[in-house]
Amino acid sequence: MPINNIRKEHELIDLFCTLAEIPSPSMHEEKVIDWLQEYCKKHSLDCRLDDYKNVIIRIPATDATKPSLLLSAHMDVIGDDSPVETYLDGDLIRAKGRTLGADDKAGLANALFFATKLAKSDYPHGELELVFTRDEENGASGIRNIEFDKLNSKYVLVLDSDSLGQLMTSGASYTTVKIKVTSFKGGHSGIDIADPTRENAAKLIADIVANLPQGVYYSENGEVVTSCNIGGITSGNINVTNIINTTAEASYSIRSSSRKMEEELKDRMVFEINDFNKQYEGIAKAEITFAEHLPPFEKSTDDYIPILFETVAKKVDVTPEISSFHAGAETHIYANRTNSNGEKFLPYLVGLADVHNMHSVEENVDYKSIIKGQELLQEFYKAYIS
Repeated sequence: MPINNIRKEHELIDLFCTLAEIPSPSMHEEKVIDWLQEYCKKHSLDCRLDDYKNVIIRIPATDATKPSLLLSAHMDVIGDDSPVETYLDGDLIRAKGRTLGADDKAGLANALFFATKLAKSDYPHGELELVFTRDEENGASGIRNIEFDKLNSKYVLVLDSDSLGQLMTSGASYTTVKIKVTSFKGGHSGIDIADPTRENAAKLIADIVANLPQGVYYSENGEVVTSCNIGGITSGNINVTNIINTTAEASYSIRSSSRKMEEELKDRMVFEINDFNKQYEGIAKAEITFAEHLPPFEKSTDDYIPILFETVAKKVDVTPEISSFHAGAETHIYANRTNSNGEKFLPYLVGLADVHNMHSVEENVDYKSIIKGQELLQEFYKAYIS
């Protein structure tokens, strides 16, 4: 079936394809921002841009006793600003010769479609807030510049997972680690090799690495909570072997969905460096530095949303997957911020479509899953405000 027939039959799919066909690489989202503003004007939706040009849409409450909810998605995609031509391959929507941008245009379309229908209904509901961010794929600068104290909702659904029915309740931080070893004396590999006051920094960094954790550091219920991975080791010149090297470096990444376990791992690494410095006092020195690029998205003790989501998913014949993920998303920023009432946000990463081969020219999305995702979102919302 031609994609135009599907678009005529399903307003949501037409909305998705329209959004997907607007190129919006990171930090070049102007075209999709302009389109969203025009769309909101046409449908009488309250839309504004913040100082960073994130899009904020509000559907006012018709019943103040009903809870508010925030839906979040990002506007940028992996790819350039070349034309996007969508086509149908069986049940899959693809783009000719380039990335489709279903990450996260599928989330964007589902949120916008839902909000538009809600605004036109006479169904009693609380406030619905939509946050559409810039630059998620490149550096997450959009979400970092949101005016969180102007958002009212406590619960946040970040519509950016790649499988229909997923609800991610925690996610890992991203911290980089740099270790540097300096030997106080270098020298000639032949003449000075027997001098006990000279140590090769390449060998010393290797000893440190051998004593540090690698891989899964802590897991719980079969899921990785905290991990440590070496990125690389550098020292000297691989083609020069007659030098006792005086400098060496190693780089690591730490990922953890538990602040406590991350701090324990960092303490373990610092202990190793301190022990090394005692052993090689006067001969060499090691230094370690940590840089947090993304805070952990820790699991909340509030299980209201996971229980509700699982119940509703089964009701609409979607298989729920309630789990954690060992990577980063905008959930991590929300989880470490507070709203206008001083409440800590409780975010969840949600999948409302089956997106395959993300970020590649083979990227595609099952159009039927987008429609099913909308059904799931609508039923979830009805249960949420009931």
